[in-house]
Amino acid sequence: MLYRGLKVALIVPCYNEEIAIAQVIRDFRNAMSGIAIFVFDNNSIDRTALVAKGENVQVISVSLRGKGNVVRRMFADVDADIYVMVDGDGTYDASSVTKMVDKLIDEHLDMVVGTRTAPQDTAGSAYRRGHKFGNHILTQSVIKIFGGGYTDMLSGYRVFTKRYVKSFPALSKGFEIETELSIHALELRMPYGEIMTPYGARPEGSESKLSTYSDGLRILKTIFRLYVSERPLSFYSICAALMAAFSVIITIPVIGEFFTTGLVPRFPTIILSASVMVSALLSFFCGLILDNVTKGRHEMKRLAYLAIPLHDMEI
Repeated sequence: MLYRGLKVALIVPCYNEEIAIAQVIRDFRNAMSGIAIFVFDNNSIDRTALVAKGENVQVISVSLRGKGNVVRRMFADVDADIYVMVDGDGTYDASSVTKMVDKLIDEHLDMVVGTRTAPQDTAGSAYRRGHKFGNHILTQSVIKIFGGGYTDMLSGYRVFTKRYVKSFPALSKGFEIETELSIHALELRMPYGEIMTPYGARPEGSESKLSTYSDGLRILKTIFRLYVSERPLSFYSICAALMAAFSVIITIPVIGEFFTTGLVPRFPTIILSASVMVSALLSFFCGLILDNVTKGRHEMKRLAYLAIPLHDMEI
């Protein structure tokens, strides 16, 4: 079955979601009857795969641990016109799926993010204050570096076009994949949007796989890595400027003494200053070279993106 003439696939990454996965499948079937559902089980040690198969959906096993590895496999194996990605923990609102898909189609977007909003009575258990604060800090960091206007960069509820999915390299291995998904849209200047979606608590007995501090640090590391790889000229220019400033600062006293006495008594300082200045120049030229390499990668991604038609999305 099709939705508005298009094949819509629900792709669900799962790890130990035996308690929630059946309800997730039923809720999305009720919300969008024509949706094709694929559950990707990441080596769960409980009955997640068996429960999902009992709901008559296709279950694919992914041996490499980590959500990023699962997303990489999902994007490679599933063929559809529109992809709906949602975590299998039962916290996201299935009834919002039609609004998100309609927004993608009607506004000709490549990605729609389900921005999480927790009801007042369940806000504490559903969306902990620490997670919310960390999400805000990380989202603002990406906005400052890469631009854009994300409200909830780390949401696991998203809708994509086929051309987004098939141009996305998926390099991250774990929960930092959401950061990479968000930055990919910004770097290729893809049109994207957001829709506020209710966010609930996990079913009783279900445990979160998130680690507030370790996963937060991994996401920060990913942001830094992507800043270096996607903005090399900016990064290496800052390094060059700092080294050049250090070189000049340590040289000023030596130059002052030379003009006063006509002597240069501190040769090690001059040698250090010259070496640091040479390093600054090398850093700047490395940035120039890597900037051209980055532009070439962006062109290749853009060509992969353009090679896939928009499937007549009522333009």
